[in-house]
Amino acid sequence: MTLARPGIDPELRTLMADMPLMSGLTPELLAQLRQFPPTPVDTLLEGRKVERREVTVSGGDGARIPLSVFSPAVTDRSTATGPSTGAPCVYWVHGGGMVMGDRFSQLDIPLEWLDQFGAVVVTVEYRLAPEATGTTLVDDCYQGLLWVAEHAGELGVDPGKIVVAGASAGGGLAAGLTLMARDRGAPEIAAQMLIYPMLDHRNVTTSSRQYAGEPGVWTREMNEFGWRSVLGGLPDEDVPGYVSPAHAEDLSGLPTTYIDAGSAEVFRDEDVDYATRIWAAGGQAELHVWAGGFHGFDALYPQAHVSTAARGSRTDWLGRVLNRGV
Repeated sequence: MTLARPGIDPELRTLMADMPLMSGLTPELLAQLRQFPPTPVDTLLEGRKVERREVTVSGGDGARIPLSVFSPAVTDRSTATGPSTGAPCVYWVHGGGMVMGDRFSQLDIPLEWLDQFGAVVVTVEYRLAPEATGTTLVDDCYQGLLWVAEHAGELGVDPGKIVVAGASAGGGLAAGLTLMARDRGAPEIAAQMLIYPMLDHRNVTTSSRQYAGEPGVWTREMNEFGWRSVLGGLPDEDVPGYVSPAHAEDLSGLPTTYIDAGSAEVFRDEDVDYATRIWAAGGQAELHVWAGGFHGFDALYPQAHVSTAARGSRTDWLGRVLNRGV
């Protein structure tokens, strides 16, 4: 039986009319999707005065983890942030269900903050499931963040203004990374921005069941595939909160948090619950649920009115955080 579900925003529905949708993922289909050309990062950088640097850091197991660093041109950064204060840094974790994507996926989102705030954007190429499993993905992200904190002066970054951000699976990994940094006592994270994050491996919410059985951008069946790929046959009680942050028992002591989601997507309820639990633990979170938004709506169709509103709200919040207003 198909559950009633919130409708998609009319403008978005028109825009996505010719978009190919899927019901589920298989290993064979994943292999095909991975053959698509990588994100054309040079196109995103056109017209921007940006300095780009490629870095490789060591993972906890000795693996090599690529990072890309995007900094405003020196004159622009000095004008935007002041030469003595250091720039804010956005540490970006890409989406893709933990099984696909690269460090340039959805990069247009944090590049807006480079433009707006003179932020240095660092994006991490974590290893993907099913080739990498368990905590490997979030460990890779953590090692990259440690490098950023250790090289803050070299990067021109204020170590007190490092913001961890990510979309979809990247939002879930950003949440796990923030939990890991809290528990290990370093590095300092000023804020976390979780954009329709993938937080809960259990797939038991109402929204998870609403978006099952029919093609979509990200369905319950696709979500199950992603989680199986990273967790394998790990028993539920053994799933680490760093991997599935909704499974973490303690959400106290987290930095100020921004969470958003669409009303018409799988992750809606787990994202609302995560914000609620942060509040219950005495933390600060700002939550937005965008009426009619499907998963990834603003990344796919940034020109839509609801997408413009969503992206603008994130930028407004980040501006307040960087000005110590939250």
